Amino acid sequence: MSDGTPGRAGGGLRGALGQLGSSLVGLLRTRLELAALELNEERDRAIEALILVNIAALAFAFAVLAASALVIVLFWDTHRIAALLAMTIAYLLVGIVAAWRFSRRRPADAPPFRGTLAELERDRAWLADEFGGDR
Repeated sequence: MSDGTPGRAGGGLRGALGQLGSSLVGLLRTRLELAALELNEERDRAIEALILVNIAALAFAFAVLAASALVIVLFWDTHRIAALLAMTIAYLLVGIVAAWRFSRRRPADAPPFRGTLAELERDRAWLADEFGGDR
C-alpha cells in the first residue's frame, strides 16, 4: 500500500488512479503554460502592430494634409471649389477601399492560440484512441 507521502503511488487501482491524476495534472499544466506563452506573444504582437499603425497613420495624415493644401493653393485663383471637391472625393475613395480591404482581411488572419488548440486536439484524439471514446 501507500505510505501517505505525496508522489508515491501504491499498488492496485488506487495507485493507478493516482498516477493517472498526476499525469493529467502535469498535462494540463503544460498546456496552460503553452497558452500563457502564446497569450504573451499575441499581446506583444498586437502592441507592436498598434504602435506601428499609429505612427504610420500620423505620418500619412500629415503628408496628405500637406498635399491637399498644396493642391488647393495651386488652384485657389482658378478652380478652388473643384480642387476641394476633387480632394474630398479622393479621400472618400481611399477610405472606402481601405475599409473594404480591412473587412476582407480579418477572417483570413490565423486564430490566436492555434498551438494550444492543436495540442489539446492531439490530447483529445489520444484519449479517444486510448479509452475507446469518440467524443
